[in-house]
Amino acid sequence: MPRGEAMVPVRMRRVAVVAPETALRAALVRVAEAGCVEIDLARDGGPDIRGPAASRLQRLRAEPAQAALSAAPPDLDALEREGRTDLLAGEAQLEERLGSAVRHGTVAALAGWCPEARLGAMAEHIAGAGGALVPLRAPRGVDPPTLLTGADTAPRPHRARTVRRSFTPLVTTYGTVPYADVDPTLPAGIVYVVMFGLMFGDAGHGLLLVALALLLRAGRPRRAAALRPLWPFVAGAGLAATLAGVAYGEFFGPTGVLPVLWLEPLEEPMRLLAVAVVLGAVLLAAAYVAGTVNRWREGGPTAAVYATSGIAGAALYLGLLAVAGYVWLGRPAYGAVGATIAVAGLALAGAGVYASTAGGPGGVAQTGVQLFDVVVRIGSNVVSFARLAAFGLTHAALGSIIWDGTTALAGRGVLGVAAALPVFLLGNAVAFSLEALVAGVQALRLEFYELFSRLFQGEGRPFRPWHLPVQHIPGPPVAPGPPAVVGLPDGAAVRRGPAREEKS
Repeated sequence: MPRGEAMVPVRMRRVAVVAPETALRAALVRVAEAGCVEIDLARDGGPDIRGPAASRLQRLRAEPAQAALSAAPPDLDALEREGRTDLLAGEAQLEERLGSAVRHGTVAALAGWCPEARLGAMAEHIAGAGGALVPLRAPRGVDPPTLLTGADTAPRPHRARTVRRSFTPLVTTYGTVPYADVDPTLPAGIVYVVMFGLMFGDAGHGLLLVALALLLRAGRPRRAAALRPLWPFVAGAGLAATLAGVAYGEFFGPTGVLPVLWLEPLEEPMRLLAVAVVLGAVLLAAAYVAGTVNRWREGGPTAAVYATSGIAGAALYLGLLAVAGYVWLGRPAYGAVGATIAVAGLALAGAGVYASTAGGPGGVAQTGVQLFDVVVRIGSNVVSFARLAAFGLTHAALGSIIWDGTTALAGRGVLGVAAALPVFLLGNAVAFSLEALVAGVQALRLEFYELFSRLFQGEGRPFRPWHLPVQHIPGPPVAPGPPAVVGLPDGAAVRRGPAREEKS
């Protein structure tokens, strides 16, 4: 995949699953087996009409197991007698999709979405059952569903997607990336582990996180097997914490095992604070760049120019930074240039905000309040990154307290040494658990509120392919249908009305 495509969600294509009536079930079974097509379902708001499988499943009054499909049409009465709720649940889903199909003579079709890179393989897979996968023109005003590149169904080699997939929960926890927007998964993950490392800077604790990541990779403990895909994320956080600890000279506290390569947090807190704020300013600038790109992709140049998370907001931000540089360095040129850029950005943002109001005096008042909020938020967002230094100092202080207590006890003879060891171990265990939680939450807060709030203005719709395991059980023989030769050219559209679908 080209590098540029890795920074956007997986490209989707509108498709129709088309088959003769006699082959429709077999084609849909193959769709469910492949698990890479999202099928549109009919939502007409009418009465709930249950199919035979759904009715039998309801009569059993049992919690259905994970749904599965039979490769051949099963005997529903036999499934009910045997209590096969898994196959009945799968047949109920199949019935829902069969009921959503558009029919024209002996041919039926269902519209949906499929990753563009999977079209060829999926078409060949369906053709084996007598069906066809027909590309369609995307309907106007409808955004495709979003599938991030690191997802399991994304068409990438396993090794290439492992790291990206481990970072995906960072983005999906915040919301679904709009299809037109940039996919921030990889940079967001890198920024997160860097911020975590600055707050959790201890080489000993970082190596413990790396060891935990290796255990997750090995599937240990078994109860945490579901967390195995996250091992690269945990390893990255541990590596960042280890490198920060090496820079700070911290190894389970200020034990003297490592020399200080950069600074001691407790000795130079203001230097650490300045670094944290400068890093925050750089990250906010990058967020404005990504936000501008997203606004352009969503609504064109006009949306990008006037948005407070686009060019207008970026100009205001840069202007205020230049003014702050004047205050800090005392250079009048910075103040004049910064004020000019900030006023221009404020004017653009004001025009954009006012255009979204009802106009009149009320619109002017609303615009003023929102612009004031934008300015205040810029200042508070930059200062908010000071927590990178604050929690780094807290971690260093806890390590220092534990080490001072350990050395004080160790200097009191044999009994003191015996007491010092549990103090050191228990103290580091508490510091590790507490600080890992605090640093993780604070890095997440900075990512969501300071950065993602500028990247995203809306939310997309997640790609939900229909995927069921297929079982081969004996069933009544069904004659295969003829190969599907249908008259839906590339670019045809399947439209769904209130109660039915039609081709156009």
